[in-house]
Amino acid sequence: MSTPVALITGASSGIGLSFARELATRGYDLVLVARRKDRLESIAEELQREHRIQCRVETVDLARSEEIEPLVERLESDGVEVEVLINNAGYGLSGAFLSRTWKEHEDFLQVLLLSVCELTHRLLPGMKERGKGRIIQVSSFAGFIPGTAGHTLYGAVKTAMNLFTECLSLECKGSGVNVTALCPGFTLTEFHDVNGTRERMSGIPGFMWLNSDRVAREALEDCERGNVYCIPGFFYRSLLTLLGLIPASLRRALVASTGSSYRDSR
Repeated sequence: MSTPVALITGASSGIGLSFARELATRGYDLVLVARRKDRLESIAEELQREHRIQCRVETVDLARSEEIEPLVERLESDGVEVEVLINNAGYGLSGAFLSRTWKEHEDFLQVLLLSVCELTHRLLPGMKERGKGRIIQVSSFAGFIPGTAGHTLYGAVKTAMNLFTECLSLECKGSGVNVTALCPGFTLTEFHDVNGTRERMSGIPGFMWLNSDRVAREALEDCERGNVYCIPGFFYRSLLTLLGLIPASLRRALVASTGSSYRDSR
């Protein structure tokens, strides 16, 4: 019986790295996908040494759509059957919509949305054919709340990710493939350092921050149970319920007023 294989995008840090470590402890061989080759190779060596698994490093820039099909073809050519797909790669673009070039927005959409759809489309047929698969789309709690000025496309993309996951989950019903949207709130990763908002985030209370290892573990457990959504943390699950009780106009006003404290809208 062959060892199951998991493919993780954005595996070099943050939630992606936490997924890699958690899946390694569960005995999965890994395909680690990101741009930072040296970082991936270091992680692969560590996980192979500690867990006696196999790690394959694939240096891929998901902003370049032409690199995705060859990635899948290399795996298929080598007989690698992906049982678990973690679409985790992502980042944020701070500032107002017009403060960024269209090329920046285009790359953002390619990485956070189009690459997710393409990898899912290319790997899902094999999962269905084998009668078993797990797909986790790393979305965000931002996909549930009204929009704010700044980071203009982030919430929109995550809302689309949530609905995509809902639809795909229904289409996969009875196939042996479970699809889950992971929707964490503020999580301790490099995310805010990369988009330049770390200083703004310093005012967020400690109880609102999640640990990335816990986030990855809960997501895998919820996906195994067949849950369409994973919302880690009692605070965020309670907040979602509370927001649902508030009239839409008031909800938008509340989020707009508080969101300005944490988002650069210039």
